[in-house]
Amino acid sequence: MIVFVEHGMPCSYGIIYMNVAEVQFSPWDKSYWFDPAGLRLEIGDKVVVHTELGVDIGTIIGFQEIDRGDEKKDKEIKTISRKANFSDLEKIQKKNQQKAEALKIAKKLIDKHKLNMKLVDAHFSFDGGRITFAFIADGRVDFRELVKDLTHKFQKSIRLHQLGVRDEAKMVGEFGPCGIPLCCRNFLNNLGQVSSEFVETQQIAHRGGERLTGMCGRLKCCLRFEQDLYVELAKKLPPVGSNVKTDQGRGVITAQNILKQTVKVKLEGEDGLEIEVPIKNKE
Repeated sequence: MIVFVEHGMPCSYGIIYMNVAEVQFSPWDKSYWFDPAGLRLEIGDKVVVHTELGVDIGTIIGFQEIDRGDEKKDKEIKTISRKANFSDLEKIQKKNQQKAEALKIAKKLIDKHKLNMKLVDAHFSFDGGRITFAFIADGRVDFRELVKDLTHKFQKSIRLHQLGVRDEAKMVGEFGPCGIPLCCRNFLNNLGQVSSEFVETQQIAHRGGERLTGMCGRLKCCLRFEQDLYVELAKKLPPVGSNVKTDQGRGVITAQNILKQTVKVKLEGEDGLEIEVPIKNKE
């Protein structure tokens, strides 16, 4: 889908909205918002932008409308300079060809300093002034001496970016146990927190840890994707412990089935019969 993005759009309530483009510089880095400045853009386009750290090339991964009245956010949003041309892409491709050698050198220096960290990728800025090394470690790492050595070796500004295990799976993973591409790699760009509370809300704790964890060894990110639907459906069900009336008599709700939109009701009486009944939506 191609989107023609305007600077700002007034709405009927007098609020001026601004369409912004979501740009990501590396698959493991967070995304940033930029003003497209009227450029005709689509998801997947490469664009040249000026950042606080210098000039770089990023990929458009989405679009969003924001309130132009939010002065703080408005000031933080920089403008996209232009779409990347063939010469730009050729230049960045040549830089990426140096990646393997740069990682090799960095790994030797990591061994020299006996640091417990695993390098996974390197990003060369478009202006050639910066290299960012992405790594994974169990905890905090004192890499100050490593940065000094890397700066001396490459004669560039050096940044080290620590990733989590989810980020590594997003980079190298292919397919999940469900047989489709990993959600975090395919479309969940801003994952956020995946909490054990999601397991309870989605009523899948009985499946066990092995079926609930992904390639990264953490709770599957698809739990985040499905959580909002479960929360919305749960609102339609009366809580456990509620006294209700059914066609077979009065009773107390003992359990819910969110997806089926049914509840289990223990009927009043000595036999304590438990039945499953659907919830009738109020018209």
